[in-house]
Amino acid sequence: MELSLVQGKALKVYEYMKRGTAGLKRETANAVDHDPASWGMDMDDWDWNAGVGLIAISDYYEKAQDPEILQYLTHWVDRNKHKCAKRDYVNNLTPLAIYPDMYSRTNDPYFRATAVEYAEWVMAHAGRSKDGVFFHGASVSEEVWADTVFMALVFLSRTAKLTANITLADQVVKQLLAHMQLLQDEKTGILYHGYHCVGQHHMSGALWTRGNSWVVIGAPMIIETIRELAEVPKETIARYKKLVDGIVNYQADNGLWHTVVDRPDFYQETSGSAGIAGGMMKAVRLHMLEPSAMPRALNAMAGVITKIRPDGAVEDVSGGTPIMPTIDAYGQLTRYPTLYGQGLTLMMLSEYLFQEQAGRIGNGSA
Repeated sequence: MELSLVQGKALKVYEYMKRGTAGLKRETANAVDHDPASWGMDMDDWDWNAGVGLIAISDYYEKAQDPEILQYLTHWVDRNKHKCAKRDYVNNLTPLAIYPDMYSRTNDPYFRATAVEYAEWVMAHAGRSKDGVFFHGASVSEEVWADTVFMALVFLSRTAKLTANITLADQVVKQLLAHMQLLQDEKTGILYHGYHCVGQHHMSGALWTRGNSWVVIGAPMIIETIRELAEVPKETIARYKKLVDGIVNYQADNGLWHTVVDRPDFYQETSGSAGIAGGMMKAVRLHMLEPSAMPRALNAMAGVITKIRPDGAVEDVSGGTPIMPTIDAYGQLTRYPTLYGQGLTLMMLSEYLFQEQAGRIGNGSA
């Protein structure tokens, strides 16, 4: 794949994110959907949607080293930091994941102090199961979600590295493994969206693609961050390999996955496909997967690129998705551009650019 093509796509995806809700109009959505005009591209919302976008932009800055990108991130924090509040819901932690890196870039003590404050608060107050596994939030107590791996553990791992906090790093490692143990279908290796700790069941039982992508891309991000602070159990790597092996069995010929992994009668979903592709590429670089996994990842990336409009909008991204009441309900969600769809796509493209520019594509070297 031409490097210039990927560079151009990444820039367009980033530029579309910066425009926010400009030019978007309200459209008819299902009752379970958010309004795309007021939520899908609201860059100034302190929540997981904008947070995933911020993580992607921050990652893009690391690869591109464009001062304008750092300026954008700095201005975003200046505009929105007053919205940060301690809430027992992991989605509100997501924007904080850029704080440790922002401290390293700017040396502004605000970033370090805030990251540490919130990490300590999570450790002391976040809802947990009787076995110590984080709930997704107070409003969904007793529920463990795949989403939490990305929305909370990425932030906690980066803060652990920033402060050389071994205790925090150990907790992140334990949480990652515990989430995989509770959510992984032992037969297929694929993850269920959620687990109910009291009922001891997987709720709707959906093997939701974007939920799996939060772990496929989140786990290597976390492990790369804290591997010098905490030992990653062999079981974690084994489960990760089993997860990816299971997912690729359902990859369509065009590289994409359907919105529920094992339901080819459902629509293909771009954000989950992008997260899986980017995660696989990163995992090959970190030797969590064999180099033989790279062609699958590149095929997925090629499929995702076909979903990027000329203006940079990523199409066929399903709306915000709680644990739905039935598996069929996942196939009924409206699709529209979102910041997490843009973000997962930008993370995928950034990882490719990093490896291509270093001459690593095709050999899996780290």
